Amino acid sequence: MTSPFPRPVPSLAPNTAAFESTPLVKPTGFREYDARWWFGHPASGVPPELNLMGVQALGLGLGTLLGELGRPREVVTGHDFRGYSGAIKQALITGLMAAGCKVHDIGLALSPMAYFAQFALDVAAVAMVTASHNDNGWTGVKMGCDRPVTFGPEEMGRLKEITLAGAFDARGGGAYVFHENFFERHYLKELTDRPKLGRRLKVVAACGNGTAGAFAPQVLEALGAEVIPLDCELDHTFPRYNPNPEDMEMLHAMAEAVREHGADVGLGFDGDGDRCGVVDDEGEEIFADKIGVMLARDLSLTHKNARFVVDVKSTGLYHSDPVLRERGVETDYWKTGHSYIKRRVRDLNALAGFEKSGHFFFNAPIGRGYDDGLVTAIAVLDMLDRNPSKSMADLYRELPKTYGSPTMSPHCGDEVKYGVIDKVIERVKAKQAAGEPIAGGRIVDLVTVNGVRIVTEDGTWGLARASSNKPELVVVVESPVSDEKKLAMFRELDAILRENPEVGAYNQSL
Repeated sequence: MTSPFPRPVPSLAPNTAAFESTPLVKPTGFREYDARWWFGHPASGVPPELNLMGVQALGLGLGTLLGELGRPREVVTGHDFRGYSGAIKQALITGLMAAGCKVHDIGLALSPMAYFAQFALDVAAVAMVTASHNDNGWTGVKMGCDRPVTFGPEEMGRLKEITLAGAFDARGGGAYVFHENFFERHYLKELTDRPKLGRRLKVVAACGNGTAGAFAPQVLEALGAEVIPLDCELDHTFPRYNPNPEDMEMLHAMAEAVREHGADVGLGFDGDGDRCGVVDDEGEEIFADKIGVMLARDLSLTHKNARFVVDVKSTGLYHSDPVLRERGVETDYWKTGHSYIKRRVRDLNALAGFEKSGHFFFNAPIGRGYDDGLVTAIAVLDMLDRNPSKSMADLYRELPKTYGSPTMSPHCGDEVKYGVIDKVIERVKAKQAAGEPIAGGRIVDLVTVNGVRIVTEDGTWGLARASSNKPELVVVVESPVSDEKKLAMFRELDAILRENPEVGAYNQSL
């Protein structure tokens, strides 16, 4: 049945009657592997990109897409704790049911809890309402219909076409089921139905006032850890810092708490609980890609010739670490983005996938293939448990020294960021073809599967790519030689970016 639901428009004045009676869906909200929009709040003065009728249209579009793909019209949904997320979810449910979907609502949830519900409830599709660590005022939906993977560009592109064209199959006849106490009855049991830690570990659990605060401390305590909660009270204004384990402000807060309490480790969870950051017992912030190397070392002891997938932002140690090389570990560098890495881990049947952002994906027997910050936290605690004579700092010191940057993000509009990166790729290719050095070294490799990763002869490298979910570029640099070589790579890469006036200021820099 063709829907009489009105076709969405890209902009509306929020103080007009049309804003309440016409679906608003800004096209740029459909990202490569999820959807995010500025929903707005009165104090911002920024025009909204989505309204509740637009969310209904998204639900109708998703239900229609499931039918096109030959999937059952049955969907798990949950929401993060933001004050408006419940209303967003209800509007989404209305649209899904209008498209004939049976909706399984698990209530307040982490994204990985919704992914787990696909398995626990035997439901193919998921639509989790969250903007993760984005500032208050943002909303979004993480979607998939082929567990454990989520939508990639092809599915998101088709969903965008259906939704913006209003080409809905509004057959009606949907149904709704609420699963009460899903966390206690299912997810908590999934994570903690195992032997407790043999080593009594004192753990700082930092949640940045995000949704993980409602769940993470309870899970870690059930495993036998002594938990020191840090910013676990839910507050969607994020009063202290953004709940992002790539953000140095969050890592510094964790480090301070670890030193104050004499903790064995600090574990920091992002806004929707699918990522985990780590600070060691000496208060040293460890970037997630280095944690991945440490876990790869640990897991390769019991999983011979293990294969791992890592994103292009990650340290070169996955290839150069002598311990991993000796154990026959194979590493595949792939596109940044939880959907890409998750799918690649599944397709290669890799043991795990690691993103520098902190999205980690563990296949059986460790996990179910999706990104879960609590599964990552448990893997870190298990690593410490298997090394009773070593601290987290000891294990970190065993890695070869490299000099790396945080993930830096200069502003660049959604409409132009991919074009800018195309120009940067061509510029770097021209430098390589002309034999021009960069950061004092000859270019020996260009990885262009996702932006451009420039590798020089001494192992120094730099990456520039377009962010998949924000109007930003992403810049990362690392050198195994010296901090100066790292800075030299950054300066040269930044100079190439600055040839494009669309590139703005960084959110943080070196």
